[in-house]
Amino acid sequence: MTQGSVSPVFPTVREVLALVPVRHGAPRLVAGEAGLDRPVRWVHVAEVPDIATLLGGGELVLTTGIGLPADDAGLRAFIGDLADVGVSGLVVELGRRYVSEVPRVMAAAAERRGLPLVELRRATPFVRITEAVHALIVDAQLTELRATEEIHQRFTELSVEGAEPAEVVRQAAELAGCPVVLENLSRQVLAYDPAGESAELLLDGWEQHSRRIRPAGRTAYDPDSGWLVTTVGARGQDWGRLLLRWPAGAELTTRGPDPAPAGPQPEPVTAAAVPDGTDSAPADGGPSPRRRPATEVMPPTRLTILIERAASTLALGRLIRRDAEGLERQIHRTLLTALIDHSRPVDEVALRAKALGVTLDRRHLVGVVVRHRADDPAEGGAPGPDAGPEAGPARLRDLAEAVGQALREAKLTALTSAVDDQAVGALLALPDPAAEEKALAAFAAALRRVRLDADPARPPAPRSARPADPAARTAAVGAVRAADPASRPRPAGPAVIVAAGSGVGSLREARRSLVEARQIAEAARRDRRDLPYFRLPHVGLAGLLHLLRDEPRLQTFVERELGGLLAYDAQHPREQLLGTLRAYLEQGRNKSAAAAAAHLSRPAFYERLARIGRILDVDLDSVEQCLSLHVALLALDAVRTP
Repeated sequence: MTQGSVSPVFPTVREVLALVPVRHGAPRLVAGEAGLDRPVRWVHVAEVPDIATLLGGGELVLTTGIGLPADDAGLRAFIGDLADVGVSGLVVELGRRYVSEVPRVMAAAAERRGLPLVELRRATPFVRITEAVHALIVDAQLTELRATEEIHQRFTELSVEGAEPAEVVRQAAELAGCPVVLENLSRQVLAYDPAGESAELLLDGWEQHSRRIRPAGRTAYDPDSGWLVTTVGARGQDWGRLLLRWPAGAELTTRGPDPAPAGPQPEPVTAAAVPDGTDSAPADGGPSPRRRPATEVMPPTRLTILIERAASTLALGRLIRRDAEGLERQIHRTLLTALIDHSRPVDEVALRAKALGVTLDRRHLVGVVVRHRADDPAEGGAPGPDAGPEAGPARLRDLAEAVGQALREAKLTALTSAVDDQAVGALLALPDPAAEEKALAAFAAALRRVRLDADPARPPAPRSARPADPAARTAAVGAVRAADPASRPRPAGPAVIVAAGSGVGSLREARRSLVEARQIAEAARRDRRDLPYFRLPHVGLAGLLHLLRDEPRLQTFVERELGGLLAYDAQHPREQLLGTLRAYLEQGRNKSAAAAAAHLSRPAFYERLARIGRILDVDLDSVEQCLSLHVALLALDAVRTP
């Protein structure tokens, strides 16, 4: 306990005066009203003037005054010694040394030093007072001990279970009965629990409010703001602060006065004005009286233990998940997922995003999705068969980091995180619709720079031995292409697609923009163009078919147009005539160009086309029928796109 601070484990002088044994003595406050909220650590009975040398501070001294000095200077010195050592107050029983009141000089000295001085105008056994006060202290300490044990047990369970930060904060608020906030070093809220209070009022202007909270020490209480604060981190790397709001004096005690006994009630404590006299100033030129305000208090010890144990649990969880997403990114992902899945109220998403430093209210919002163009490891797509189980998540984390860095370089505000196993989403918050195209262009350019800087130049792939004869080489390549349809030429363009949905004017419409961006990104995967970013008009027919891919009528159309050919390829896996038809249609029905694209000789290619015509019962020289087949192929790609 520090001098001038209050720990609610101990009763205050005010509470002691309300106890029945004290009230039986008809107490009257003579001086030192400003010190009534001092804690009483113990009660000590003394009848000698030099008792101060035997005290340690925080005691309530009881005396009859028999042994006190008779001169004014001695009384001033006696009061000064008690105040210097930090006693909580002085109680003088009248009747033995002082008949009607304590000396005026004693009252004036106590008032100057802010030391509560109380007269007991009725004889009172001091032992009853000491028993009552010490019982309060012991009971409070036992209660504190039980609360501390529950705190340790609760947070040990949370550590073992690997609880998420939001759950740790919720449990802390539940145990404390007070609002709790977890923030990062930039004063952005990562998790919070208002403990039944208004979340809007709690988080309004949080960053500015938090920066004014500057307690001294790793764990400390700021009485001006009413926040108990501890630093969160481990191994010398601090990454946040945990704050618990405990307004000073709001919970000084949970104990009420002892029930009054039946019969006549003792007189309540009364205050008397300090009489005027020559003691209006210290005779020895000492310090002027120091008043301790009632708000100069400290939270209960259990709250300090609670917030430190919660911080330790958070730090341990961070170490365990150090290879996973950052905590800020987890919050971003939670909020984006909530918008897409409607799992949280929009107002709550806006509030949490604002506390995280992303204002979504009254902004023009644009959904953006970034994904790899093709399932090709060489192009940054899905990992190959020889890749380890962590290759996919690692590649997705790299893409998420690149998107985050690009947003920072473009100076854009957004929620961003992975939205599925293949794509990273972002919800841009722009000041007005006019900034939409400029912001998308800046982001796409920054993303391309970030990826070029992050990916070192890859050495050329080793070439395998090839037949010297061109005809043999063509035949060999054609055989490989026919056996493996996935080995056909990949579309040109960058390995990453940036797709943007339509801009919306409110957060309630943000889901539509995000879903549209994801659909555009998937529809643009086979687009050959090298566009900075794709919008709905860019994907054309392929985009429309992708939007309709779950429509049963579209799937029926695909089966009607291509079902026979798909069944044939299933029975003859080496031929794969679907690839031949695709090459023919993609080359604008130019048979020579299509044969070269399929790496087949023209006679072999013509023979395959004739077989396709017989299987599907179509005329491949008919523009209308070829158009229908081409649309069916695009629809098949849309249906098959994961």
